Amino acid sequence: MQDIDLDRRRFIAAGGAATAGLLLAGPAGLGHASRRRRPAPLRVALVGTGIRGTSMWGRNVVEGYSDVAEFVGISDINPGRLEYGRQYIGADCPTYVDFDQMMREQQPDMLMVTTMDSTHHEFIIKGLEAGADVLTEKPLTTDEARCQAILDAQRRTGRNVLVTFNYRYSPQRARMKELLMDGRIGRVTSVDFHWYLDTDHGASYFRRWHGLREFGGTLLVHKATHHFDLVNWWLDSEPETVYAQGELEFYGSNNAFRHTNCRGCPHQDGCDFYWDITEDQRLMDLYVDHEEHDGYLRDGCLWRDEINIYDKMGVQARYANGVQLSYSLTTYSPYEGYRIAFNGTEGRMETWVKERQPWEAEDYDEIRVTDNFGGTELIRIPHAGGGHAGGDERLMDRVFREPDAPDPLQQSAGLRDGAMSILLGIAARKSIETGEPVEVGSLTDLQPRVVRLRG
Repeated sequence: MQDIDLDRRRFIAAGGAATAGLLLAGPAGLGHASRRRRPAPLRVALVGTGIRGTSMWGRNVVEGYSDVAEFVGISDINPGRLEYGRQYIGADCPTYVDFDQMMREQQPDMLMVTTMDSTHHEFIIKGLEAGADVLTEKPLTTDEARCQAILDAQRRTGRNVLVTFNYRYSPQRARMKELLMDGRIGRVTSVDFHWYLDTDHGASYFRRWHGLREFGGTLLVHKATHHFDLVNWWLDSEPETVYAQGELEFYGSNNAFRHTNCRGCPHQDGCDFYWDITEDQRLMDLYVDHEEHDGYLRDGCLWRDEINIYDKMGVQARYANGVQLSYSLTTYSPYEGYRIAFNGTEGRMETWVKERQPWEAEDYDEIRVTDNFGGTELIRIPHAGGGHAGGDERLMDRVFREPDAPDPLQQSAGLRDGAMSILLGIAARKSIETGEPVEVGSLTDLQPRVVRLRG
C-alpha cells in the first residue's frame, strides 16, 4: 500500500504580534480552514455542563488560559445545571438553554462540545455550519450515520474539528510512540492490548447514561475510542476488518435485587456497590440539585433492567498495514490499568500501566523492550502530574498556547482520527450483533489506509 503522510489537523496561531486568535488546520482530504486573522483573545463557547465540560474545558480554561481565550457563551438543556456550571467555571458570559440562539448571537471562533455522546453530531454540525471550528470530547459520535454526517458537514463548510485524545500527550505513551517510530522492535506484526476497569470506575459507567447504548454507543465506542485511537496512532495505520464478541453478564439484570438509584435504596446494606453520592458535594451541586429539570439520576442503580451495554468485550482487528490487534475490555476488575505488548520482527515492547490499584504504586511507568537475540531494556518514565498522566495539560497547551509548535509525534488529533477510532468500535458492536466480521470501509466513505510505514 502506498505511503500517505497526513497533515494532521492542528490549531494554528494567526500571525502578527497584535493577534493571538487560533484556527484549526485541516488534514489532507478533509478540507482546510481559511487562515483569516482573528483578534485576541479567542472567542470560545461551550455546550454541555457536565463534569468534563465544567472542569477541563471550563474552569481550567478560565484559570489557565484567560489571556488567550474568552468565554462568550455557555449552553445546556438543564437550566439549573447551566447556571451552576457558569458559576463553577467562573466565566462572565451569557448562558443559553437555546443553543442555536447562542451561536447566532455570539458567533464564537471555537465551539467546545462536551454533551452526551449521542448528541455530539448535532452540535458539531451546527457549530461548523455557524462558521466555528469545533473541539469535541471523545467519542466523536456513536454510529456510522452520524459520523458520515459530520464528515459531510466538515467538507461542506471547510471548518475544522479537533478531537481531544489526551492520552496521546502523556509522557509514557509518547515515549512508546518514539520507540515505534524509531523501529526499536523492527516491523510491528501484532498487538496484545487488555484494559481493566475496576469495580469503582468501571461500575460508574453503568450508573450513568453511558449504561444505555442509545446514549453512549456501548463502551466499545465511549471508552474504547481512547484505546483504539492510541493503537491507530502508535501503528500509523487504520483498521480494516473487525470481529468481536461481547456480553452483559455482571451488571444490569444479572442480580437478584435492584432499585432506581442508590439514594433511598432498600437494598443498600446488602449491596457491595452501594454508593452515597451525598458524600460528594461537587456532584450534589452539579447533578442532584437540578434533577427536577431533566430527571437525570447520577447515582443510578447498577442492576437496572434497562442497562443494555456490554460489560466484557473482546475484539480482533486487522489493520491496513497487516498488523493484527487482540483487544479486551473488562469492567469489574479488582484493579485498574492496562497491559499492552507490541510484537515485532526484531523484538517485543510491553508495559503494564497501573492506573488505580489497591496496592502501593510506583512513581513511574516502565516500558520493557526485549530483543529477539539480545537482552532486555527497562525504560522508566516518571509519572507526570495532572489529569490523564499529564496528558490533559499538554493537550490544553497545544490547543491554546502552542498551536503552531512542531508536532513530530503527530499528537494533535483531527476529524479522521476521531472517525477511525469510533469506526473500529462501531464495527466491533456490529460484529457482536451479527456474529460476522465487519469491514470498516463499509461503514462510511472513509477507506482505511496506512498513514506511514515504519520499520
